[in-house]
Amino acid sequence: MVDHTFLFTGAVKKIRELIDEGALGKLYYYDSTRVNLGLFQHDVNVLWDLAPHDLSIMDYVIQREPQAVIATGQRHLNCHEDVAYMTIYFDDQIIAHINVNWLSPVKVRTTLLGGEKKMVVWNDLEADEKIKLYDRGVDIANGEGVYDLLVSYRSGDMWAPKIEQTEALTNEAKYFVECIQKDQTPFNDGVAGLRVVKLLEAASRSLKECGKAINV
Repeated sequence: MVDHTFLFTGAVKKIRELIDEGALGKLYYYDSTRVNLGLFQHDVNVLWDLAPHDLSIMDYVIQREPQAVIATGQRHLNCHEDVAYMTIYFDDQIIAHINVNWLSPVKVRTTLLGGEKKMVVWNDLEADEKIKLYDRGVDIANGEGVYDLLVSYRSGDMWAPKIEQTEALTNEAKYFVECIQKDQTPFNDGVAGLRVVKLLEAASRSLKECGKAINV
């Protein structure tokens, strides 16, 4: 079992629930920003330091095999990238983007998920309403000509669903014991950890090859 603690937060569990029940409709994109000022690492770059959190969450909620990875970044203060961006491509036109940064003047922990029906904003720094669900989107109807696409914008309600408040590490520890007692394989097993490492290795290759797309 791999210690992907964020998977046991009420917010991530709610996002997975919304996707599973079809509340978002067809998923379009996953966009995550995890930035702050420091803490600089001396043995890894910012991708290996911060992105594992977002990659494990992405892997858990999207539930699809990634096809390719593109990564770009820059080194400003030492031999490791301190600002970096990852783009992950999936089938069915799903795209994910991860922004990690040690040089931000403010701390940001925000994830956006866009779907055909609804969209989700998760602000992990919010004290109460961490998850907000928006009934907003775009509908397109085909006209007769190539320039006759009919675009309509949907702007409905926003609401904050109730999420579980139990501390994530407590949930994870209970689940770990349960897996032992029931002799069952955890969803955050070694294979899940391997999927995250493969994406990080592909991102590292892409960085070295100036943003070349790396098949996963």
